Amino acid sequence: MAEVLHSAPRFVTPEGLCAELTAALGDKVVAAKEAFGEIVITVARDRIVEVLRTLRDGHQYQQLMEIAGADYPSRAERFEVVYMLLSVTKNSRIMVKVCAAEDTPVPSVTGLWPVAGWLEREVFDMYGVIFAGNTDLRRILTDYGFEGHPFRKDFPLTGYVELRYSEEDKRVVYEPVELAQDLRSFDFMSPWEGADYVLPGDEKAVAPPPAPAPVATAPAKTEAPTADVPKTTDKPADTGAGAKADAAAAKPVDAGEGATKAKRAPARKSKAESAPEPTESRPARKPRAKKTGNEGGSGSAPEGS
Repeated sequence: MAEVLHSAPRFVTPEGLCAELTAALGDKVVAAKEAFGEIVITVARDRIVEVLRTLRDGHQYQQLMEIAGADYPSRAERFEVVYMLLSVTKNSRIMVKVCAAEDTPVPSVTGLWPVAGWLEREVFDMYGVIFAGNTDLRRILTDYGFEGHPFRKDFPLTGYVELRYSEEDKRVVYEPVELAQDLRSFDFMSPWEGADYVLPGDEKAVAPPPAPAPVATAPAKTEAPTADVPKTTDKPADTGAGAKADAAAAKPVDAGEGATKAKRAPARKSKAESAPEPTESRPARKPRAKKTGNEGGSGSAPEGS
């Protein structure tokens, strides 16, 4: 199988490097560990400049790649400031941490790396950590006049104010936040690790219990209705006929003769149906006088003509 070569270099951690750095830093180290191929060294806050100078000059960690922050509200010193160093010659990375509270400043390292000025401004803007010795410690990501620090765990998700463009004032204005619905409060628990409560929306994933299977039942038997008093014809009047009808019904009837008589009998029309309706309302004309044979100079027509 061919070996896959990547363009990005692979950073390696030499064996014994963590112990070597810990021994070199001496009493400045508070804790040190190596996990997941990374070395993390926690040092005293007021000794951070000495530690980073030793790592840069004595152990060839020439570049400061990033300064990050983290917030742990349950701790007495709730903030962690993390310095990420890169050694170009050793192809190695390490992380150095210090802890700080809201009112305890961290010494600035702008004297070692001028780029730290902007990185410290980011940590100050997002977390509120103060860096002593930074001559330009201003906000760098949020707007002018912004209140609070957004990356703190106690900062509300919705913030304190919202901005919009005002057509009347012809500028962007700040107003108190108005939400159609409330957001849940942050309780510092990670939903990926498993919370003790049901997150909003998870109740929809609970499947309802299945419906019971239908049970076949025999159809109910229905009996024919019975009359309370049986109907009887005790006398001829109960049948609706009489002696004459019984005698006529007893005579035999020829089917052909009865059909012929029915066919011969024409349908009689009433007088009202046969007479046409009058079409005009003018008076009737007088009858014409009969002509005689001498009138008009003509005689009677000969026979045979």
